[in-house]
Amino acid sequence: MFAILKLLLVSISSHLNADQGFDVRRHLCTVTRYDVAKDIANTSAAAANNIPNGCTPIHINLVARHGTRSPNKKRMRELDELASHLGELIREAEEQNLSLEKVPSWLRGWKSPWRGKLKGGELISKGEEELYNLGIRIRLRFSELFDEKYHPDVYPIKATQVPRASASAVAFGMGFLSEKGGLGPAQHQSFTVTSEIPASDIILRFHDCCGNYKDFKKKQEPAVDKLKEPVLDEITTALVSRYGLKFTRQDTATLWFLCKQEASVLDITDQACGLFSPSEVVLLEWADDLELFILKGYGNSINYRMGVPLLEDVVQSMEQAIKANEEKHPPGSYEKARLRFAHAETVVPFTCLLGLFLEGSEFQKIQREEPLELPPKPPQSRNWRGSTVAPFAGNNMLILHSCPENSKSKYFVQVLHNEQPVPMTGCNGSDFCPFEEFKEKIVAPHLKHDYDSVCTAKLEEPEQKPVSNKLSQLFRCLLSLQNDDTQSTGDEL
Repeated sequence: MFAILKLLLVSISSHLNADQGFDVRRHLCTVTRYDVAKDIANTSAAAANNIPNGCTPIHINLVARHGTRSPNKKRMRELDELASHLGELIREAEEQNLSLEKVPSWLRGWKSPWRGKLKGGELISKGEEELYNLGIRIRLRFSELFDEKYHPDVYPIKATQVPRASASAVAFGMGFLSEKGGLGPAQHQSFTVTSEIPASDIILRFHDCCGNYKDFKKKQEPAVDKLKEPVLDEITTALVSRYGLKFTRQDTATLWFLCKQEASVLDITDQACGLFSPSEVVLLEWADDLELFILKGYGNSINYRMGVPLLEDVVQSMEQAIKANEEKHPPGSYEKARLRFAHAETVVPFTCLLGLFLEGSEFQKIQREEPLELPPKPPQSRNWRGSTVAPFAGNNMLILHSCPENSKSKYFVQVLHNEQPVPMTGCNGSDFCPFEEFKEKIVAPHLKHDYDSVCTAKLEEPEQKPVSNKLSQLFRCLLSLQNDDTQSTGDEL
């Protein structure tokens, strides 16, 4: 009997220790802060930094998501509605003389921290710090590339016109160029951030203008909701039993959203997040990962094929850098880094185009445009996790190296995801790939799909006089933006 009791106590103790070691901030899908995501990468990165001797970086491509931001207006309204409904549930329980002992004290009279705000979605101070520090780290890590005076043609900084992305570019630039100028005691350097108008930005906001993608997403969203329903229903039942309030499926979904916002934006993990057990958090995270996979990731080829203009831009910049190196152009006359700041809807497709977070057989499937299996349900392990693929300030860097002493290839590409070397399945699992092999095996299969053929919806008026691809693309995108009232609600898992 004593032995059984001892085993029971050990089991309870191990569960308590597991719960105490559980950090909900690591399970917030794309609402994960960068410092947490980078910590995850540091503890799980398998790829070693195997740069051969004699190789030097000659160019960097950066594609980064904006930093941590506040919820948008639509989501803030949803939280206000949650507050009203929670008040109704408490009143209903009181009228029925039900015990409220199990209801957390914070839940009674709770109001949204964002109530009364008229604007939303802006970069917050934590997000500014994420990009500012990223800029400093990149400059120090690749000091040989950033040793000359700033010029916008040498270090172009590009962002979308969405304020949180352009603000992220500014924060990065302030860190990247800190103490490089002569403005004020801090020796700031002024710098240029350029943007395309949304109607023609097919490099960083290709999802805005891709009519076929919008149609696909609209049709798939109800099916994704159906996939998530069993998880939400199971957890809703548990919450009702646990706290004695008649929560609905929508309440559970919004409480989970509140948990993610509190943990990421406000550093609060013991209120909304405290309603859920660790196993429930893991299930909710998986449901979010499914949505990200289906609507933005490997779930359908259109999700990433529409990002081909960005891939082409990256390859073109590397080819120009190689030409400058071969022709020995003088310093200051050619580009050394192309630095871009955008959204999860940019970073996720670009990650897919590079074939990251795939097994070997899966890479072959996407090359053949065959569907992949959905990320497996916990407790099975999976490569696809939004907290790693596209956290706030998540990024991909492609470092072009010159290796003049290498007999196989003079130029190599290294991919860093969230600053960590990652294996490229298309390059035999190496994180250091010969440039020509990178182009042949990873890039070329995507280039048979141009943006116009991937994204053009069939027009209803065949008798319409033909116009140039550029003009027709601009016209379609203007119509798409005019009819789309959800443009500012991206990045919202």
